[in-house]
Amino acid sequence: MTETESDRPTVRFDDLAGLEAQMDAGFGPWGPELAITQEMVDAFAELSGDYQWIHVDVERARNESPFGGPIAHGFLTLILFPRLDAQAFKVEGHGSAVNYGAERLRFISPVPVGSSIRGRSRLLRAEAKGSGILVTTELEVRVVGAEKPAMLYGMQALYVP
Repeated sequence: MTETESDRPTVRFDDLAGLEAQMDAGFGPWGPELAITQEMVDAFAELSGDYQWIHVDVERARNESPFGGPIAHGFLTLILFPRLDAQAFKVEGHGSAVNYGAERLRFISPVPVGSSIRGRSRLLRAEAKGSGILVTTELEVRVVGAEKPAMLYGMQALYVP
């Protein structure tokens, strides 16, 4: 069972002490499961231009891939994170939140087509940056039932008034 957005702790973007307190909370709850379909993988291949056979050639992937079938692109896994509804806390009171970049990104294990994934997050750091607050969050995506993550991502967002 996952928490709804209203159940998550809410912290004002300019409350640095309140944000820092969230670091002690560790990872938030797992978000809902999302099924990974071949249609999603094919649509991502079309948008990205990445038609590597291990993703889009189902028969070849079944016969030649060490994974026994097609796997999702790593970057598809990354861009699906917002759909996993897995933020550990909600930031409010800001005028905008800007994607500031990535601290690190690792694709640790494959995401087989036909599997389901889920995500969770935790606050790593919050620091004053100009008139805003730079928040670094670690995002984890895992195939349901897997022991290790499929992806870890150190996301940075700048919250400004």
